[in-house]
Amino acid sequence: MRPTHEASVTRGARTPDLPPPHAGGVWTLAGDRLIIVSAEGPATVLVPTERVRLLAVDLPLPNRARRLAALPFAIEDQVAEPVESLHLALGARVDPAASPNRYLVGVVRAEIMAQWAALAEAQGLAGASMVPDVLLLPRPAEGWAVELRDGRALVLAADGTGFAVPAALLGSTWEAAGRPRIHALGEPLDSTLPVGISTPDLRDINAKIDIATAELDLRQGAFAARRERLSNGWRRLGWILAIGGAAHVLIAGGDALMLRSIADRRAAETRALVAVSAPGTDLTGDLKGIVTDLLPTGATQAPDRFVPLLARVSAALNPLAGSIAVRAVRYDGSVLTLDCEPGAPDLAARIAEALKAGRIQGQATASPDGSVRITARAA
Repeated sequence: MRPTHEASVTRGARTPDLPPPHAGGVWTLAGDRLIIVSAEGPATVLVPTERVRLLAVDLPLPNRARRLAALPFAIEDQVAEPVESLHLALGARVDPAASPNRYLVGVVRAEIMAQWAALAEAQGLAGASMVPDVLLLPRPAEGWAVELRDGRALVLAADGTGFAVPAALLGSTWEAAGRPRIHALGEPLDSTLPVGISTPDLRDINAKIDIATAELDLRQGAFAARRERLSNGWRRLGWILAIGGAAHVLIAGGDALMLRSIADRRAAETRALVAVSAPGTDLTGDLKGIVTDLLPTGATQAPDRFVPLLARVSAALNPLAGSIAVRAVRYDGSVLTLDCEPGAPDLAARIAEALKAGRIQGQATASPDGSVRITARAA
């Protein structure tokens, strides 16, 4: 006898498939094949809830990594099979306000999950999410949301867990669960079942998939979805960006070498000029300080602070030379202003640290467009 969730599947011509690797949309799993439900929306495979056990598990741990590590121990008393043979998927909080440490957990036999993942990959859906189909139902405020579909009864409880049973067994299952309030969806239920409310689910398939995937995606751990290969166009764009980035680095490096070469040449020219203007001057040591001391500072002429300040700022920013591209320099009174091209998000903070390390009174301010303005004041 065929499983109930395959009861409506007709052996014969296959539903037209989207050719890999462009397959997308929403698919449903029926036996050993996938059937397209909707060509719209993100790639998603709906798996039969009969093969997935949904649990609400308390995991009072501070981060996801620790919750995942504790998960096998938290559910071992609720499953009949060895935990090692199971695939465990951690979902969202079932009630963030009332029970912030309780999470939805999906439990599938690992061999079944491997078969599903292989089937999805063969269909060109290696990057698709996998969601138990009961999670497409709207969660009720209390009791059960019930939908009859193809001889199956899908049941989603108020605590976020759910299950699927043959429609013929819904009544006895409801009795065993303590007769919870029923919110009926879709096909009419058996007249023996007291329906509290009956309304259709008017959400489109994309809205259902978004909520269901956020609740629980089985593609985790060893069965995590793989990213689809990039198309030729995107791959080409990636190469262009990579080459452009490499070229930018090379240009920045070339600029730094050129600036160093210019600085060395200017230093040699300055030494020659000092040797002519002030014969006998000792030029060993700090050339900048020696030249500054030689500048006139009479009562009628203020000392030239621009060059020393620029030199100090340049020396402080030297470790960041490859990251800074100056587009304008201004000096007004005793304030030096450098306007720099946009750079890394933390460039302004790194420049400020460099100025502080160089004991320079200044600051670096990032503009909304990413450019950075450096201001430094002469001591």
